[in-house]
Amino acid sequence: MAELQQRFKILSFGEVLWDLFPNDKKPGGAPANFAYHCKQLGADVRLVSQIGHDQNGKELFEFYNNIGLSTSMIGVSVTKPTGTVSVHLREDGQPDYTINQDVAWDFLKNTPESLQWASESDVIAFGSLAARSAQNRQTLQNLLNAAQPAAYRVLDLNLREPFCEQKNIEFVLSCANILKLNDEELKRIVSIFGFSQDTVEKQLRKLQEFYQFRLVILTCGADGNWLTTKSEQIFTSGTRVNVTDTVGAGDAFLASSLFGFLLQKQLPVIGLKANELAAYVCTQRGGTPPIPQNFLWN
Repeated sequence: MAELQQRFKILSFGEVLWDLFPNDKKPGGAPANFAYHCKQLGADVRLVSQIGHDQNGKELFEFYNNIGLSTSMIGVSVTKPTGTVSVHLREDGQPDYTINQDVAWDFLKNTPESLQWASESDVIAFGSLAARSAQNRQTLQNLLNAAQPAAYRVLDLNLREPFCEQKNIEFVLSCANILKLNDEELKRIVSIFGFSQDTVEKQLRKLQEFYQFRLVILTCGADGNWLTTKSEQIFTSGTRVNVTDTVGAGDAFLASSLFGFLLQKQLPVIGLKANELAAYVCTQRGGTPPIPQNFLWN
């Protein structure tokens, strides 16, 4: 099975940054966290992003090189700083974010290498946050245009105020064939589309049908998750743990559930396995802890 997993090629597009906690900092950014977990699960991953020519950027390069995650498609800006996010944790472990603007990852560019990798990839993954800049939207569109028709185009909605313009949300939704969102993001989306009075099951089904998503992943924190395809819809109850913080849990869930989907596992199996990994990440500080062997697909 490890050989099968290793054949998966994944391109993750978007922000790399430092999550700044009150007493320390951790590598972050949803696309980077997702790429990190996919690498640990066995995929061949490239991260398309950009850092600044500064100490924060140097330390990010060192971190990803140390864990074996390729930095070949992470550019270096000489005019913009490496991205940072101030993280304030509430009493329940849920984070509040202050995301700095006009940083290196707001100005991503296509390269021959990234376009070639996009053309070979099984998965192109992206979020809504990086789509806050016009340059990034065009760069992402070029990568998707280069991708194979059968490639999975995976959107992690990842809505963060004040970067929630409707036109940008509609753009990334139209680019995807797999959608991952959480319960708060679902409320925002269904209010835009005007079916907020429906049950969660019907809301997810309408989203799936409208965009013809191959899979819709709804995470509901400790309560569990919904997985919806054209032919099936299942709910899996959550795994209760002592939470250190929830940073990166959704990224780990997405990586694990995507692997299960690529491996053509049954939806109940996917929901359970991904829940277990996300719960484990919640017991760790930051979004990129090492994954123990028992959480891998095998």
